[in-house]
Amino acid sequence: MRIVTWNVNSLNARLPRVIDWLETMTPDVLCIQETKLAEDAFPAEEFAKLGYESVHHGQGQWNGVAILSKVGIEDPLSGFADGGGPDDDARIIWATCGGIRIASSYIPNGREVGHEHYKYKLAWLGRLQAHLEKNHTPADDVVVVGDFNVAPEDKDIWDSKAFTGATHVSTPEREAFEHILQWGLSDVFRNRYPDESGLYTFWEYMAGRFHKREGMRIDFILATQPLTSQCELILMDRNARKGEKPSDHAPLLADFKR
Repeated sequence: MRIVTWNVNSLNARLPRVIDWLETMTPDVLCIQETKLAEDAFPAEEFAKLGYESVHHGQGQWNGVAILSKVGIEDPLSGFADGGGPDDDARIIWATCGGIRIASSYIPNGREVGHEHYKYKLAWLGRLQAHLEKNHTPADDVVVVGDFNVAPEDKDIWDSKAFTGATHVSTPEREAFEHILQWGLSDVFRNRYPDESGLYTFWEYMAGRFHKREGMRIDFILATQPLTSQCELILMDRNARKGEKPSDHAPLLADFKR
């Protein structure tokens, strides 16, 4: 089963590229972040023409997450089932696809360390962990993917000095990410390439970051061990970051033997 995560940074702006990519790469499941669309504006019919069922959790011009699947969509859930109240933002959607419980997630940016949005980010990561603890076990087939806005290690950023005091690399964020892994998830890319640096999923538009290879690895496919052990391939499709009007993120793709 081929599972992909891709922050498209506006599905409306990127729809032709997404459709072309789907036709070329033919994933079984595509998880999208930052659709930036209202519920009734989501192009479900366009994806249905390609054989994909879809679910979308939208919020107009901000946020928005979706799951597209060729292997079925069961028990969709928007937000968290952690015993807490609703999240005001459209940042996570769950569905069971081909027997795997999958979450497409867009973690808050945080803006700057100490900001209210940073506190919200840490609380949001805590809620994700609480949802997993309440609804699943590490023995289940669970995959959590998306844009986490966290670079777990210095080798996941192009220059640690450039991020001194910034979000994405602060100790509380990295610890919150690590706690989620400790529940029972593996960073599938790091599991396969434990020491590789210079491989990123995000490059800012400014200052020619992409062409200078000045990026960050902040998009992840996290899987429980039963699935991690079945991963046959994982890669970032850097080519999808090239060309006219690309997203600032590249798709991250993993093949699991099922």
